[in-house]
Amino acid sequence: MNPARIAWGVFALTMVLVPTGFVLNTIGGQDTFFIYVVFQLFFAAVQLTTACVGAVVASRLPGNRVGWILLAIGAGLGVRQALGGWGGLGAATAGGLPGDDVAAWMTEWVFILVIAGGVVFLLHLFPNGRFMSRRWRLVGIASGAIVVLVTVASALRPGQLNSVEEFENPLAVTGALADLVAVALAFEGPLALFAFGGAAAAIVVRLRRSTGVERQQIKWIVYTLTLVAVGLAATAVFPVSAAYPLLFAMLALAATPVAAGVAILRYRLYDIDVVINRTLVYGALTATLAGTYLGSVLLLQLVLSGVTANSGLAVAGSTLAVAALFRPARGHIQATVDRRFYRRKYDAVHTLQQFGAHLRDEVDLDTLGGELRAVVADTMQPAHVSLWLRETRA
Repeated sequence: MNPARIAWGVFALTMVLVPTGFVLNTIGGQDTFFIYVVFQLFFAAVQLTTACVGAVVASRLPGNRVGWILLAIGAGLGVRQALGGWGGLGAATAGGLPGDDVAAWMTEWVFILVIAGGVVFLLHLFPNGRFMSRRWRLVGIASGAIVVLVTVASALRPGQLNSVEEFENPLAVTGALADLVAVALAFEGPLALFAFGGAAAAIVVRLRRSTGVERQQIKWIVYTLTLVAVGLAATAVFPVSAAYPLLFAMLALAATPVAAGVAILRYRLYDIDVVINRTLVYGALTATLAGTYLGSVLLLQLVLSGVTANSGLAVAGSTLAVAALFRPARGHIQATVDRRFYRRKYDAVHTLQQFGAHLRDEVDLDTLGGELRAVVADTMQPAHVSLWLRETRA
């Protein structure tokens, strides 16, 4: 059968599952406030982008397993959300719905199988769809076995379901099998650490060993996954306002398959260095200005507390201070980022600036030509440098 038809057929199924899951989860969800709906929308975006990019890559490069993994993740998340929504709606409905307990049970292990298995093999196989070596293949197979073990243990675990606590596990095991399941779940943390740690190590090692095009490809997905990690870390550090960094992490997660597709299809591949540069600059600038704003508001409120009880003056003064700080702060942060992360670019710019200043004072043509060749060799690092000057007649 035509791989392109299979890929787009799975994507079409995902297009049906995603809105179905969104509606069911929104209706059956216990949290009906705005942020819950926004979260569902962001999660739907993750599903759609993953499935769409997976279908594009799988249809164009059917031999690359990364495309099929992305497609499986998107479709699997669609199945999970639809089943979870049906189970949650059944638990909230008087008398329940047909098969609601089975649907809720499936969400217990489908999510683990799709997300854990998909992410592990995506990091091992990106970007060419192959393991780096036989040793890394063994690590990948062991990680896959761990995912299957935890999935089976979660599916057979006795007791209430984690996804919908109103239901008991309809396929719970008893006796000696229940003890084995309990042992497997007791080691779930270390096993997950090995699986995800091995996958993360695989992409890092591949990045360190790669050169040229492959290095740029890996940068794309590492960049978005770093943003996801930052958002999740902020969620853990600032639990009071955890919804906002979590939504940021979801947005970065939705961008991850897009970055993977860009990298694999090699569309504007080398723009990633500009994207990373801008992220570092404006991320640091935002944090600096936000900290300055909050600190100055608190300081001015303390200073002006004896003059006025209204904090409007402190807010206005802090806003003006941050506005005045924007341009110099941006320039300083940009120079710091270039000096720390883009040293060759930083040195080249400084070399050109020094040559430009020296150019105004140099009058000897031979000396100037030698210095120009030295500057070009230092900044551009070409294989050969030659200088041709056209003779002028008086």
